[in-house]
Amino acid sequence: MTTRGIDGRPVGITVNSFNSVSLQPPLVLWSLAKSAHSLAAFESSVNWAVHILSADQEALSNRFARSGVEKFAELELESGHDGIPLLKGCTARLQCKNSLRYDGGDHVIFVGEVLEFEHEPITPLVYQLGKYAVASRKLDGVTINRPDVQRLDLGFDEDFLGYLLARAHFQFFSRMRELMLRLGLDDVHLYILSGLSVKDARSVEELDRIMRPARQAVTPTALAELERRGFIKVEGPEANPTCRLTGTGHAVALDTIAACKGIESAVLDKLGYWNASALKNLLKQFILETDIGVPHPWETAARIEDPKSID
Repeated sequence: MTTRGIDGRPVGITVNSFNSVSLQPPLVLWSLAKSAHSLAAFESSVNWAVHILSADQEALSNRFARSGVEKFAELELESGHDGIPLLKGCTARLQCKNSLRYDGGDHVIFVGEVLEFEHEPITPLVYQLGKYAVASRKLDGVTINRPDVQRLDLGFDEDFLGYLLARAHFQFFSRMRELMLRLGLDDVHLYILSGLSVKDARSVEELDRIMRPARQAVTPTALAELERRGFIKVEGPEANPTCRLTGTGHAVALDTIAACKGIESAVLDKLGYWNASALKNLLKQFILETDIGVPHPWETAARIEDPKSID
């Protein structure tokens, strides 16, 4: 919530008591503690603004929730009705006329008439049970089973996490693999070219570290094929050579990565902005909470060859 104080200075606070009241006329309400330092400013103001923050504005929410800080410092503001300060990058903004106030125990309830409403297709910031969250749309009564698709019936229904992750992985990468096959590339080739597109020269050890989370590894066969096609140059000691992109390889890498990004965009566009943001957020949390360090494929092979090394 933002407004102008009696002295004309901008005033702002973070609240979670906002709600709608009426459509005709358009009315909204929120409440503010009687002990709040900003109470006098909002009671005396003609207008105030409501900002529904976006998912990437968590820091802004925290800033305006604290007292004794320069909340508007270095922020780029716009000016609304009666000069009220407006924040940028929000999911929605409502400029309101200060219409009514009610006593609500230790709070004052403000009712405002909406004079202007703006919104953007940006995922909103959610606050639940003391933590920030991201909203996503729920699918009610939707099944992903298809009669023409056979799968092993091992007691894992379509809500089993492993089944959902595996099916999503293969559906997504099948589109990328079609592209790579047309170019005569495989997964390892793509990872090598991608790693070198950011930094033209990397050692095999460095590329292996980059590829480790995806359970991929540089192989001599892959390096030989990319060098034969004129995409890379392999130099240095045989134990840990350095790989460099050629001009041709750089062009192929950028074109391939752009095409893969296009496939990603097509998938995420179907999900919608909210669901896409929530999906990425949840996957990052899943990885951080479950990752115990992905073993290198060669390390895994060594363990299988030496059963005594397996606990």
